[in-house]
Amino acid sequence: MPKPLPGELTFVAPRGAKPPRHLADLSAAERKEAIVALGEKPFRADQLSRQYFGRLAARPEEWTDIPAASRDKLAEAMLPQLMTEVRHVSCDDDTTRKTLWKLFDGVLVESVLMKYPDRVTMCISSQAGCGMNCPFCATGQAGLTRNLSTAEIVEQIAAGMRAIKAGDFGGAQPGEDGEARAVRLSNVVFMGMGEPLANYKRVIAAIHRLTDPAPAGFGLSQRGITVSTVGLVPAINKLAEEGLSVRLAVSLHAPDDELRNELVPVNTRWNVAEVLDAAWDYAAQSSRRVSIEYALIKDINDQAWRADLLGRLLKNRNAHVNLIPLNPTPGSKWTASRPEDEREFVRRLQSHGVPVTVRDTRGQEIDGACGQLAAAG
Repeated sequence: MPKPLPGELTFVAPRGAKPPRHLADLSAAERKEAIVALGEKPFRADQLSRQYFGRLAARPEEWTDIPAASRDKLAEAMLPQLMTEVRHVSCDDDTTRKTLWKLFDGVLVESVLMKYPDRVTMCISSQAGCGMNCPFCATGQAGLTRNLSTAEIVEQIAAGMRAIKAGDFGGAQPGEDGEARAVRLSNVVFMGMGEPLANYKRVIAAIHRLTDPAPAGFGLSQRGITVSTVGLVPAINKLAEEGLSVRLAVSLHAPDDELRNELVPVNTRWNVAEVLDAAWDYAAQSSRRVSIEYALIKDINDQAWRADLLGRLLKNRNAHVNLIPLNPTPGSKWTASRPEDEREFVRRLQSHGVPVTVRDTRGQEIDGACGQLAAAG
């Protein structure tokens, strides 16, 4: 009988317990200290990191460059069980897959893998639930259970990469020369469960694990990482000082404070002007265009005058508007805008010279689209 993979749960810790320390929680220097404390040579940290981040080798028996006598000890101490797959559901001809994960303490979170013709994107969670209380979002209505650890965030990515590598998701696609090319994960969006900037320290550490070259991390491009926020201004300002080139996505949803106070309650703390000022500072510091996320809700925020107001706020700014037809959630009184209102909203923004796209609503059938992640058991 094969040994369980690191990450497969054989027990569930009590609620309130801290996630066990994991390789992905640690910096390169901290890994060496931990390895030495186990009685191993410091270079074992580099070897183990290359297995985890570089080769995606999850089973100790695959670690052929590490002595057999050390493998189980290293696996137990450095790659503890954090999460296990409860189920996954697919749609869009299996190009969209939502996975429900049970964490080490029984808490549930979700992530979504999406294959496009030119890339594979993964939407990951940074919190179990969300404390922002946006009334049109299923995650927000669930409330916040807890922050995820750095490793719990990273393990979602590692699991997605392993599925792709094994051919369990995405398969292969033809290149320009007609030869089959294995798909690779290239884009990660912190748009799953939770407000990423409310778990700032662990999210920043996770970004480094995702983007630092092996053996320190997976070596993804920072330009392929998007961090979403409802507008926590001090955290946006702090992010601007990190020297990262990740994309910032601001979930605005209304251009006026009166409505945004209702749709995004944190707006009563930091209003539209303050959020956008912080976003423009981030754009200047990072040289990255800011994505303005705007869920179109029928007869709530889709009026032509609001499109004009938004256009005036964003005109001549380094920004792009991502319009999201509202994804329905159980019991919600709101729904997506009428097609003609959506088209007029787009036209009004374009008349102000503001770049705009309407987001593909992939994953809606499996409650895997924006605002639908609720991690129901």
